[in-house]
Parts: sequence; structure tokens; C-alpha cells
Amino acid sequence: MEETIVSDKNKYGNVFNIQHYSVHDGPGIRTIVFLKGCPLRCQWCSNPESQLMQPELGYNPSKCIGIDKCLRCAEVCLYGAIKQDQEEHEKITIDRELCKECLLCTDACPSKALEVFGKQTSIEEIIQAVEKDSAFYARSGGGLTFSGGEPLMQAEFITEVLKLARRRRINTTIETCGYADWAQFAKVCQHLNSLIMDIKCIDAEKHKEFTNVSNDLILENFEKVCMEFPNLPILVRTPVVPGFNDSEEDIQAIVDFLKGRPNVRYELLPYHRLGQQKYNYLGKEYPLVEAKLDDEKFNRLKEIANSL
Repeated sequence: MEETIVSDKNKYGNVFNIQHYSVHDGPGIRTIVFLKGCPLRCQWCSNPESQLMQPELGYNPSKCIGIDKCLRCAEVCLYGAIKQDQEEHEKITIDRELCKECLLCTDACPSKALEVFGKQTSIEEIIQAVEKDSAFYARSGGGLTFSGGEPLMQAEFITEVLKLARRRRINTTIETCGYADWAQFAKVCQHLNSLIMDIKCIDAEKHKEFTNVSNDLILENFEKVCMEFPNLPILVRTPVVPGFNDSEEDIQAIVDFLKGRPNVRYELLPYHRLGQQKYNYLGKEYPLVEAKLDDEKFNRLKEIANSL
């Protein structure tokens, strides 16, 4: 079979992590490729480093060996953005308004306290990383999952990876918020074994308040997927977030929306703060500091979800 020629711009994608041996992001044991860029700004986002498309500077002060031993980062900074921390005097701080993300400091940092979130990664690099785990896929039915961020923001790139993965008999899926151009969405779905999609809330006003975008396009795209790809297994997920969608009415509304779709399964994900520390690394504030999910309430909501 003649190989399709891939344009140079589609040979590389913006990736910030490749995670091996996952069992929560599709069937079997999977390799997850996390992509940069997301059109939503969910207040509970556990991957804040995924939101922007371009590489970002992160700083982990616990790895910093201290300005009394090393100031290489400040020496190479062209914009005077790296300074002494006024609270922890032996550490540095980054003035994000001055920083231009030139990332020279990350090369200079010997302890890797300064790191880059995101890099250009080729189709071949991803396939090689995925195929390292091929023995686990054969036994478990696992494979490749694209996550993010939002994979559909790099639809052309992941389409090329998915095509190659399918030719090599690698099971494929993506995790998506569904906020994307339908033509791109449909093109990607042609190369999937399954789909994982968030439906966070049916209430349009609340959805925009907590994610910064309307849910109209998301719900419209979901209905199109069900109609045009009736044999594609779809797992719908709802992250249950206190103060946003943690009422019985919220979950029941989603269940009602999903009814009558035989290729759809539904599950709830409990709110967590596992990504909170990364906000500090990026110089950002975590929006939901006071949020806490009640276990008893979550169990009641799961009963409603299981009624689908």
C-alpha cells in the first residue's frame, strides 16, 4: 500500500507528557499522549500546563539548590525576570510580566527546578513510545490514547498519528471536551476504536461560568457523533465539581440527555486537587481552593449515573 505523504506542518505536535501503563483512559493498559492547547478554561483543570499551545516555563522551588550556590538562571535571563524571592530568600522567583518565555534559564538550571512544559514531538517519536508497550496491549486490549489539553486543537496532527497506529494494529482513542470544528472532529473519529468525551453540564449558563465557553457546540457535536458513528463505543464522563454540577438535578439532566444511545456508557469522576501544585509552578492561582466533594453525595450521584 502506498504511504500517504504527510505535510511538514502535520509531522509534529505540541506534547507536554507521555504517560505509560495507564488503566483509566480507555480499554486495557494504555499509553497516553498529552497535547498542549485547550479552548476551555475549566476552574478545576488538573493540567494547567496544557491550556496554552506554546511551551511554558515552570518552576519547582523544592528542586532549587539556592541562590547562594547557583545563580545561573538569573545570569542567562535576558529580561531581568528572575529575582530573589522576598519570602524564601535563598530561592528565586519569576516575574511573569517580565518573562518572555525564551526558556534559556531551563537549559542553565542544573537541578531542573526550571523546566519546559511542552515540546514539538514527531509522529515517529510518538509511535515509537507507544510501541514500547505493545506487549501489554496484546494481553489487555490496550493501546494509544490522546488526551490534553484538547487533542482536537491539533486534529490534523493526531489524525496522521492515528492512521499510522491503526495500520500497525494499535487500538486508538481520544479524550475530548467536544468543543471543536465538526469537520475536524469527524475526520479524527474515522480512525478511532473508541471515544471518551466529557459532558460537564447541561445548563448552558453554568457551563460558561465555570469553563469560559458555552456548551452548545459540545452537545451538538455529541449528537452528530452518535448519529454519524453509531458503532463507535463512547464513554461519556462528568467530572463532579462542588458548586458547579454536584446536584442530583445536574446529573439527572445529563442522564436524560444520554438516554436511548446504545453505544454510550456513562461514568462520574470525583473532584480532586491533584493538579493544584502545578498552578504554583506556572505562577498561577488555583481557582477552587475551598472546594470539597462530599463522599456521600457523590455516591448518591453515582446511583443516578448508573441508572442509564
